[in-house]
Amino acid sequence: MKYQSKKLMFGCFLSGMIVLSACGVAPLGDSTDMPLEPIRLTMSFRPDIQFAPMYVAVWQGFAAEEGLDIEFNHMPETEAVQLVGVNELPFAIVSGEQVLLARAQGLPVVYVLAWWQDYPVAVAASVDAGITSPEHLAGRRIGIPGLFGASYIGFRALIDSVGLTEDDLTLDSIGYTQVEALSQGLDEAVVIYANNEPVQLEKLNFPVDVIRVADHVHLTSNGLITNEETLRENPELVRRLIRSLIEGIETTLEDPELAFEISKEYVEGLAQADRDVQLQILTSSLDFWRADQIGYSDPQAWENMQDVLLNMGLLELPVDLAASYSNDYLLNEE
Repeated sequence: MKYQSKKLMFGCFLSGMIVLSACGVAPLGDSTDMPLEPIRLTMSFRPDIQFAPMYVAVWQGFAAEEGLDIEFNHMPETEAVQLVGVNELPFAIVSGEQVLLARAQGLPVVYVLAWWQDYPVAVAASVDAGITSPEHLAGRRIGIPGLFGASYIGFRALIDSVGLTEDDLTLDSIGYTQVEALSQGLDEAVVIYANNEPVQLEKLNFPVDVIRVADHVHLTSNGLITNEETLRENPELVRRLIRSLIEGIETTLEDPELAFEISKEYVEGLAQADRDVQLQILTSSLDFWRADQIGYSDPQAWENMQDVLLNMGLLELPVDLAASYSNDYLLNEE
């Protein structure tokens, strides 16, 4: 059975909901007689517009085409990587540093699809603050969610790239209140995701300068992980999931408004949220997914990530990078 083209006519909605049958974009996984294999795909935090390609992969039937019935669940990525490592979960979306830290603990996780092509962490500051390069962070008070996770790793990579250390500035642990902390003048700069908080600040008419980690150092970011046992015993399952997710990414890149409408079915409150802000967050994410080969994992980004973790003392010794990731499963084998 052939599913509909990814380039679909948009605009067939009623009261903010997708009138799926009228538009011809019903969730096609429900319309096939093919027995579907259930799979749990774990993502961090909670359902969010930034996971739109995953929702598209299911709603548009790409997963069903591969014989998969994907169930989404959410938990902190540190927990997800542990569960994948002991094969209690088959797949998760986690950041690249979590893979190397897990491998250092003996957990046999393997990164098989680069979802984000570059690190999305950045620093934002009011245009009046004169903070336009990493060197300008010296002596400043900078809000950060905490000394953990991708935000901290990215920030350390950024200041390391210009020879600064944490002793050269003040870090303020503020949780996920960056918009408030910056707009209310509580901090001079904040560590953010480049596709998110700048959009929210712009909506508040609070113009900012953004310093992207990706403009200074290329690091491995979020991607799909599995474990060595799954790769050994069921490599075709991995390929099938990857193919469906790549189709989801491609469709989102081609038609972000369609992806936005589909996401309303998965993200609680999205239909009632500020559409302009949420759609702009989605469109700001597109550049992080674009690539000559979607899903390809850059070996140099892994080298750079390991160097950052070693410099931070989070890794005591290098790990086997060749065993930590693979691009082999991007290939479509007949």
